[in-house]
Amino acid sequence: MKYVLVTGGVVSGLGKGVTASSIGVVLQACGLRVTSIKIDPYLNTDAGTMSPFEHGEVFVLDDGGEVDLDLGNYERFLDIKLTRDNNITTGKIYQFVINKERKGDYLGKTVQVVPHVTDAIQEWIERAAMIPVDGEEGPADVCVIELGGTIGDIESMPFIEALCQFSCHVGPGNFCLVHVSLVPVLNVVGEQKTKPTQHSVRGLRALGLAPNVLACRSEKPLDENVKGKLSQFCHVPVENIFTLYNVSNIWHVPLLLRDQKAHKAILTKLDLLSLGEPNLRKWKDRAELCDTLHDPVKIAIVGKYTGLSDSYLSVLKALLHASVACQRKLVVEWVPAADLEELRAIEAPNLHEKAWNILKGADGILVPGGFGDRGVQGKIIAAKYARENNVPFLGICLGMQIAVIEYARSILKLQNANSTEFDPDTKNPCVIFMPEGSKTHMGGTMRLGSRRTFFHVLDCKSAKLYGNVSYIDERHRHRYEVNPGMILELENAGLTFVGKDETGRRMEILELLTHPFFVGVQFHPEYKSRPGKPSAPFLGLVAASCGQLGRLLQSLSHSDVLTHKDISINGAPKLNPYQNGDNNKCAYGLYSNGDGVHA
Repeated sequence: MKYVLVTGGVVSGLGKGVTASSIGVVLQACGLRVTSIKIDPYLNTDAGTMSPFEHGEVFVLDDGGEVDLDLGNYERFLDIKLTRDNNITTGKIYQFVINKERKGDYLGKTVQVVPHVTDAIQEWIERAAMIPVDGEEGPADVCVIELGGTIGDIESMPFIEALCQFSCHVGPGNFCLVHVSLVPVLNVVGEQKTKPTQHSVRGLRALGLAPNVLACRSEKPLDENVKGKLSQFCHVPVENIFTLYNVSNIWHVPLLLRDQKAHKAILTKLDLLSLGEPNLRKWKDRAELCDTLHDPVKIAIVGKYTGLSDSYLSVLKALLHASVACQRKLVVEWVPAADLEELRAIEAPNLHEKAWNILKGADGILVPGGFGDRGVQGKIIAAKYARENNVPFLGICLGMQIAVIEYARSILKLQNANSTEFDPDTKNPCVIFMPEGSKTHMGGTMRLGSRRTFFHVLDCKSAKLYGNVSYIDERHRHRYEVNPGMILELENAGLTFVGKDETGRRMEILELLTHPFFVGVQFHPEYKSRPGKPSAPFLGLVAASCGQLGRLLQSLSHSDVLTHKDISINGAPKLNPYQNGDNNKCAYGLYSNGDGVHA
């Protein structure tokens, strides 16, 4: 097993996750199998209980692991399925060590950070690196490890020491350290400054790790004299110093690494010189296509955490994948849900008017998942507006639940209909707490991970978008569900639950069959969306929002779909079902003429 460690210096938020993912893409394109590990030095066991404002979205894996959003980047870039063990936290390591101590596994030894905690970190890395993540048997060839935080952080010191030992343990030719640092430009002098990176590397070397490759974040490509200065003071060859300058979209980052021969520097350090040049034609086509799109599709996201876009990172990526497939330039309009409520018209009329203007000007409306009652009434109002005005609508998790509440209030005339999450004493509970959940412990107690949904209505938009399959597997993260006792009443009033779980009592997908596109899903389809393979519900929303849904569904219902022939939709890219490895599960690949994007 070969290991590539990615560390960061100077400041956080430099894009270590995208860099690590892009390194993986380039190595994959050289013919290597790649897996990834993210180390988060915080004490939390996992990301499940952390506020999106603290750390961005919580990404959910097939096995139910609630992990850092960077694992979402790894999965999207590398098209792999990671496990909860691919995310290491200080909390997990200390819990592991303390459990061993309580069982007496240390045979009376004094348990210390060195060697016991550092040994546990190394064992975890080696164990996680051996887990197959690409659908093939056996371990990968290379494991890309990202160390979260910034060099010098107190909380990451045990990991730094463990990684120092680990580099010696695996030996020369099996370990490469890539350090991501900042080369800022001061507006006063307009000169690229190397001192921050010099100090960062000096700190890294003082801790026992010497970088083999420098990946320098900057606004523009590094000047040659700047590279020379960095090489002299950081003890890194000039040919191993690369610029990750600002680009129009992140799909260009693997191309930047390839064009600067970063793969050669890494492969040389890993003793893999016999491999050929990386084939990144699909990435080049996709990145250039994204840059050339100009016809906009406006999607209003009505949410609670709109102040931080990373809170909905996977939703944004899924919308991007779908908009590129429809050859439309994605324009996301953020609508704080609370600003749509009547109370806001009194407290902040300008914000209220602005939110309504955005909602009314959108081509489609998306209500993502969330927790807590803040902004819930605004989300209900958004669902009602979409339903009554034939605006394409997609509700995810809580977004589906508020669509049910709105329908019960407006159509069934149950004015006090609500979720027991927001009103435990409601007399018309449309959404209820799941019996297997816990009301005392928050972490890891939800319905999590990949669950199966069976289509009970085949002649519906959702089933057609998924390729007319009988069932699908999607990832979940919720404590509340639609009340099965109200299903008959809701369906008799026109709200159709087209997808249910294996028992038939848990509602998974709802549709208004008479609406142009009104879909709610209990699961989170955004977690499995990939570049070139947009998630079916997101593809439906964007296609409906730009007037392509009819042609899309017509093409997908054609018998050629099942034989994997290309389907052209009135000038849009050709859409083709792509088998995810499960014979029943289809997604959609983006195709262009000739040797285009084949995901």
